[in-house]
Amino acid sequence: QVQLVESGGGSVQAGGSLRLSCAVSGDVTSIKILGWSRQAPGKQRELVATITRVGLSTQHADSVEGRFTISRDNSKNTLFLQMNSLEPEDTAVYSCYAEPWNGAYYWGRGTQVTVSP
Repeated sequence: QVQLVESGGGSVQAGGSLRLSCAVSGDVTSIKILGWSRQAPGKQRELVATITRVGLSTQHADSVEGRFTISRDNSKNTLFLQMNSLEPEDTAVYSCYAEPWNGAYYWGRGTQVTVSP
């Protein structure tokens, strides 16, 4: 089992920055990939960024490339999403997730990010 708890969401004006954190606990060695996704009201869930547990290889969605950066602190089992140059279109509930080597994904409860014009 893996547990994920997000923090760091909030409200910010366009052009501002936020840093999301996701505390990862439990059987962390079972995890292959960690990531962030988001879902805005009335829209489908969108994959934002991923990072491998080993090797720290990252990928970012085109919509956030150059503005958002995923990272992790292995010593603290914490996943981060640094979000710069935020736009109103980035408003959504952001959730961290863990893709294990086998079995179903694990999800956090999510944290709200609201960007005002």
